Amino acid sequence: MTILNNEKPSLPTKVQQVVSPTSATTVKSRINGFGTGGAAAIGDKRAVTLIVQDQQQHITQIVADILGKPWRLVQTYPLAEERDTEIVTGIVDNAARDSLKDRDRSLAVLINTHCVHNDSTPDEYLSRECDYEFLYSQTPFFRRDLARFLSIILGQVDHHENLIKKTRTTFISTTFPDVTTALPNLDILSVGSDAVELRVDLLKEPRSDGTFNPVPSLKYVGEQVMLLRQRTELPIIYTTRCTRENGRFPMDDPELYYKYLYRAMQWGCEYIDIELWLPEDTRKMLAEKKGNSKIISAFHDFSGKFKWPSPEAQTLFEQGARYGDIVKMIALVDNMSQNYELEYFRSTIKANYPHPPLSAVNMGQTGQMSRALNTVFSPITHPLLPMIAAPGQLSAAEINEALHFMGQLPKKDIYAIGNFRSSPQAVFFEKCFNELGLPHHFACVDCSLKGSFEGLIMQSSFGGAYMSPPLPIPQSYIDSLSDAAQAIGVVDTIVVHTDGDQRALVGENATWKGVRATLTWDFVPSAYCNRAALVLASSQADAASAIFALRSLNIGIIYTVGFKAHGQLAVGLEPFTSLECVQRGEQPFVVISALSPEKSHLVQPLLRHFGNSSNGKKGAKLAGKVFIDLANGSRKGDPLGVAAASGWTAYSIADVGAWTTVETLRLLVGQNVPQSFVRLASGRGFY
Repeated sequence: MTILNNEKPSLPTKVQQVVSPTSATTVKSRINGFGTGGAAAIGDKRAVTLIVQDQQQHITQIVADILGKPWRLVQTYPLAEERDTEIVTGIVDNAARDSLKDRDRSLAVLINTHCVHNDSTPDEYLSRECDYEFLYSQTPFFRRDLARFLSIILGQVDHHENLIKKTRTTFISTTFPDVTTALPNLDILSVGSDAVELRVDLLKEPRSDGTFNPVPSLKYVGEQVMLLRQRTELPIIYTTRCTRENGRFPMDDPELYYKYLYRAMQWGCEYIDIELWLPEDTRKMLAEKKGNSKIISAFHDFSGKFKWPSPEAQTLFEQGARYGDIVKMIALVDNMSQNYELEYFRSTIKANYPHPPLSAVNMGQTGQMSRALNTVFSPITHPLLPMIAAPGQLSAAEINEALHFMGQLPKKDIYAIGNFRSSPQAVFFEKCFNELGLPHHFACVDCSLKGSFEGLIMQSSFGGAYMSPPLPIPQSYIDSLSDAAQAIGVVDTIVVHTDGDQRALVGENATWKGVRATLTWDFVPSAYCNRAALVLASSQADAASAIFALRSLNIGIIYTVGFKAHGQLAVGLEPFTSLECVQRGEQPFVVISALSPEKSHLVQPLLRHFGNSSNGKKGAKLAGKVFIDLANGSRKGDPLGVAAASGWTAYSIADVGAWTTVETLRLLVGQNVPQSFVRLASGRGFY
């Protein structure tokens, strides 16, 4: 019996690298008329099949909703492997158990789902036989945790692709025996970090007699991964550091390592730290099964005898590069000259091996300079952590201060251009600069005074600016525009690019990235592919960022209300000019209102209409799902309340604004500040 619910929703020749056969396929976004600068990936095209617990069948419907697909429940596993990739299938664990071993893995992505309620343990056989495993609890973080997990394992989000393009990346190394202790301060701990490391070897699983397991169980580790992912949007680095390399994980059983590291890949951890001492066969097997996880090939030397100029150093890099997406090499030193030797080694590797990137630092107080100069995943600490993960580790603020003293991070003047003087945004930016230890000066400039900021922009100390309201293009003092700013027609961020003595001012748009991040908070990117959208605004300028964000997700037709589009942005848009047009059009999957606060109530009838019906259209796709209200100020009516009551997942300008602030900081200072910290530090009234 089947229940079907249609209403619900290249490498250098010197290094040979093993590439996972299940890696995501990235494609260019199908945008009519312009590129996006960040195309959505199609990812894994196989059907999604879930193994669910009895009384937990509802997880199937939630997964389908996140994917934007219909769903069904089946009672025998073979039925779940039909070739209809547009249907999410759920099967109860007991019914599936006897028929998994001989399944055709090319037909479906098989996910074992397990609710940790009542301290239950996942079935080891199901964990082993499925491609992936999702652990969840009944918490408010559940849906976003699941959406992130699905985006990663299906190859629709690739954090690594974006991170390796950054000038500098860091990760915070958590050293808690139980991550629950870290959760209250995680927002602050991760400011300035691009990823968060879970030190599995430092976890302490308590026993009933008050002692601790020598090795934490997979059940305990899995729940720690779950808790961490529920509270951070940052990629997770999963590390089992061995006893020889300053960790606590035993080295006598490589099979135990394989079991724990492969399970991390099944849990969808973005990065897996794999130590070079492990047998070649083990590392090769993990590389072949990594899916969309990335491998950090790690080497640590605590003997003090390792030499960067030695042939051994290059051999170790080549061994790590064979299976690693990043090669990490760390050595304990006691002489300042060894920092210079490392920098020569780093430059040699970069010149001869374009891929993979090298992350290399020296440990100990003498080696702290190398931590500041390392640009790829520098491990950092924080005063709130119970202990440092390695000798000489620095915080993000300390690294920035060191770079400033060495002349690598000169003081710049960064501006908010607009009516910001009494705004919490200005206070927030100052807080971020202080928390990050940045030397920059922040100031507000009133854009109502003609010529008040053109002179500032031309000064050599100018380090960038963000504008509200945004500036129309072109502007004579902006040297070039990003693809997004060119297509959208306005600039909300001015970024300074330097090359030696040459300086260029680049016009950027961060708002569209804020809209896109909001759209993919509770849904995977592919949920929007070829779906209809509806955008309301009083002018094209108000709607442009939303339209660009939608097209970056391969949206289908975009209906418009309230404005007439022109130029390249108008391609693929269809105006709603009458009630007949509304009734004839496709059911929109997403509605975005860019109307002013006094007009924001005008979207409410459309939300009720599309939210409570399938539009009577034969073969209609899923009912509307997402609503974003970009109105900033006291609204007339309650569009967010109406949306929620009509079945929409609703977001306000505060959500979009927080994500936009994250993107603005990345553009201006190259530092990552989590969206959760933006909301925490900004307080009420930020938007």
